[in-house]
Amino acid sequence: MRRIFIAGNWKMNLNRTESVALATAVAKGAAEAKSVDVAVCPPSVYLDAVAQAVRGSSVGVGAQNMYFEAQGAFTGELSAAMLLDVGCRYAILGHSERRHVLGESDELINKKTHAALAASLTPIVCVGETLEQREAGRTADVIRTQVEGSLAGVSAEQMLGIVIAYEPVWAIGTGKTAAPAQAEEVHVDLRKLLAQRYNAEVGQAVVIQYGGSVNAKNAAELLSQPNVDGALVGGASLKAEDFLSIVQAGVSRT
Repeated sequence: MRRIFIAGNWKMNLNRTESVALATAVAKGAAEAKSVDVAVCPPSVYLDAVAQAVRGSSVGVGAQNMYFEAQGAFTGELSAAMLLDVGCRYAILGHSERRHVLGESDELINKKTHAALAASLTPIVCVGETLEQREAGRTADVIRTQVEGSLAGVSAEQMLGIVIAYEPVWAIGTGKTAAPAQAEEVHVDLRKLLAQRYNAEVGQAVVIQYGGSVNAKNAAELLSQPNVDGALVGGASLKAEDFLSIVQAGVSRT
């Protein structure tokens, strides 16, 4: 049975004091949400402080990015070992903002995915289409290309240690949200794709989150879809009350 997984991507927001306060509130509020996996992903400079704030709780910590090399002359980058050292359990890879704003390719995301797996970090690999691609009827092709490129060389066993986040680019930070039926359709297609690449068991076992303007008002309906296994939450994760409402929607689904 797949567990619901709610992760908050704080992006480039909050200062140290605000980050620690938010993490502390989330850890306290999620204490009874034992049936749901919960994580927070703060800016990298606050990873250590946030990890300390949630230590001893059920809340995991994730990085918003990482590099694929173990060490060396890569100014500004962070390795998987560094993330583990400060208490990370997850790493968001291939977020649409990194794909479309910073130009990251499937090949680069694939290298990062393998590096995360080798270090026993759980990659949250993001895929999703732009509005132009959706309107052109290319959603399935775009998702397939991103999955095949980003997960190239990943074994069936390794795939069970990866989370996929479907985040339509047109719904991120825009206030627009994919209708529950739209999200479910893509999640079903993702499972079929995984089953084709690996086997039916893998297709049914992989946790697939939805991301794209998820909030306290729409979370329950989105999470009611049988193939939506959680949410990668952006703006609504910056307020403990809103984020915990989404966590509670996940609990209600279990």
